[in-house]
Amino acid sequence: MSTINLTTDDFEKTVLDSGIVLVDFWAEWCGPCKQFGPIYEEASNSNPDITFGKIDTEAEQQLAGAAGITSIPTLMAFRDGVLVFSQPGALPAPALNQVIDAVRGLDMDQVHKDIEAQRAAAATPAAE
Repeated sequence: MSTINLTTDDFEKTVLDSGIVLVDFWAEWCGPCKQFGPIYEEASNSNPDITFGKIDTEAEQQLAGAAGITSIPTLMAFRDGVLVFSQPGALPAPALNQVIDAVRGLDMDQVHKDIEAQRAAAATPAAE
């Protein structure tokens, strides 16, 4: 599967509806983005079970801001609607494959339990 261009209109639906979604935040003028682009595209072709999206930070400045993007390229990985990885910088192919393998290997039941535990801890007032 080739990469898809994501916009504000379809970003949320894409990350919530698909199993594993990788998102590359990039810009045309960015040298490291240009280096990472072919690596990302090759991974997209090699992993048809994963949705690979690209967000042009120049065209989608509001979305990039909402995602907290301060450096590009930034790669984010979502699984079952949960952000499970976010890292700025161009990754070499072996590192991208490690990220993909790690996201595939996640125990999502445990991830959801951990999220609930963090929410519960944040909602509990600290003892004085």
